[in-house]
Amino acid sequence: MGSLTLASGAAATFPQTRWSVVVTAKRRSAAGRSNALETLYRAYWYPLYAYARRCGQAPHDAQDLTQGFFCRLIEKEWLDGADRDKGRLRTFLVVAMRNFMRNEWRRASAGRRGGGQINLSIDGDLAESRYAAEPPARLTADDEFDRQWALAVLELTLRRLQEESAAAGKAGDFEALKECLMAARGGIDYAGVAARLGMQEGAARVAVHRLRKRFRAIYREEIAQTLNDGADVDDELRHLAAALARG
Repeated sequence: MGSLTLASGAAATFPQTRWSVVVTAKRRSAAGRSNALETLYRAYWYPLYAYARRCGQAPHDAQDLTQGFFCRLIEKEWLDGADRDKGRLRTFLVVAMRNFMRNEWRRASAGRRGGGQINLSIDGDLAESRYAAEPPARLTADDEFDRQWALAVLELTLRRLQEESAAAGKAGDFEALKECLMAARGGIDYAGVAARLGMQEGAARVAVHRLRKRFRAIYREEIAQTLNDGADVDDELRHLAAALARG
């Protein structure tokens, strides 16, 4: 298996993370497997790192745990247990991480020191500076994981929306409007938005409405793609909203 290294500049990005990625990673051919593993790692390393830290692990140990976990996903064929028909990708990963922390970590660490085949690196300073900015440790490890998962999906949604705007030649509009996406409806300064975009306030209201509508559609789509077929997307939306509110 090839070596995968996550550079610090890529650590805060969240590429597309669908069940199809897991299916690709489960294939035994080397082609596509490394890319699929890297995609999962880039998307979910921080929620799992924060989970380990909230479980009481020291920064260095949390880094080792996160790296070792993703190595084991492939080496031990744990992805064979991931089935879209059986549940949420979110649940699969956190349960697998919990079991790894309980049963596998010491052996995995020993094997890695002996020259493991996969190298997944974490920028420790970046990880800890991000963790230090989190709310006080009043959340359980499971609640913190769910909160970070929700933030990951939000980041992915914003990135897709930004890319769509750029492709449509409206990158400047996105930059002017993005602060409106999370604002309460009554808290949007439409006059200020109109001034930044050089348009009438009525047109600014329409632009904000369209962007917020598209944001909600992408967010819902990204959540649906991590669930089993036929799952209640609204239930997952409520769960992640509650996770964010607890933070």
